[in-house]
Amino acid sequence: MSGARTPRPEPARTLFLGSGGFAIPILDALAAAPNLQLVGVVSAPDRPSGRGGELTAVPVAARARALGLPLLQPSRIRAPEALSAIAALEPDLGVLADYGQIIPPTVLSTPTHGIVNIHPSDLPRHRGASPIAATIAAGDRIAAVCLIEIDEGLDTGPIIARETWPLRGTETAPALEAEASRRGAALLLATIGDWLAGRRPALPQAATGVTITHPLRRADGRLDPRRPAVELERQIRAYQPWPGSFIETPEGRLIVHAASVAPSEPSDPPGHLVADGDGLALATADDRLRLIEVQLAGRRRTDAASLRRGAPGLVGRSVELR
Repeated sequence: MSGARTPRPEPARTLFLGSGGFAIPILDALAAAPNLQLVGVVSAPDRPSGRGGELTAVPVAARARALGLPLLQPSRIRAPEALSAIAALEPDLGVLADYGQIIPPTVLSTPTHGIVNIHPSDLPRHRGASPIAATIAAGDRIAAVCLIEIDEGLDTGPIIARETWPLRGTETAPALEAEASRRGAALLLATIGDWLAGRRPALPQAATGVTITHPLRRADGRLDPRRPAVELERQIRAYQPWPGSFIETPEGRLIVHAASVAPSEPSDPPGHLVADGDGLALATADDRLRLIEVQLAGRRRTDAASLRRGAPGLVGRSVELR
């Protein structure tokens, strides 16, 4: 799909595929682009939400409705009725961001100019389902967003454009997602005209430096004191809001919303909660993880000093390992 292209009259009929919040600025940018005509949006079905299980639209579906755009919400994009509905839109171009399903070959070949994916990592690093969390958890010094032409592999398509920027080492996943989304939308608008006109080639990804990320599970949020504190602090920032980071204590699950790294004391027993001034810290394999914002099961979010006053028995207790 990355060979020579025949220019098409503007505006190009464009199909957008997306579901999560990362995709919203990109959808808004496409809707405002003068050289593109959004002919349809493909998003995830509405989902049960809250205690009552009321059906609630995913972010992209809600935004598409607000914009008055034609909306498809197939449970399976491979279903024959979904394939027929997409083909009927006769798109010149597809754009995908944070959709959530593997795109079958039939859909890949439907748009004349292929499907462009906005992926928030420095490909081929952090392919797969959780690139933003992986960027923070790995301690990467730069973040990136790439525009790639989707092929049948997992984020393996050739790169149309890339933008990188330095990280401060304090970013949380929501903040980095918002920045990557904003930059991805701007990069798309800056390059899509040349792509449609055949003036911008897509270049193969590097064969080295490949890493694969996977969907995060609740169990991934457990803070393991056998790891260095610096890794745990990065995990806490990376795993917001899902799956969060937590410690299992004798008082119940302790969710850690924010933490920092502090030098250990010679008397620190690894794997135990220890007094840290007026607050609490987790003694780890290397240094202390100083707890800043925490939430004990069934209680409100608070600072570690307040938690310690309300649950003084936590000091000196070991955390559960699995």
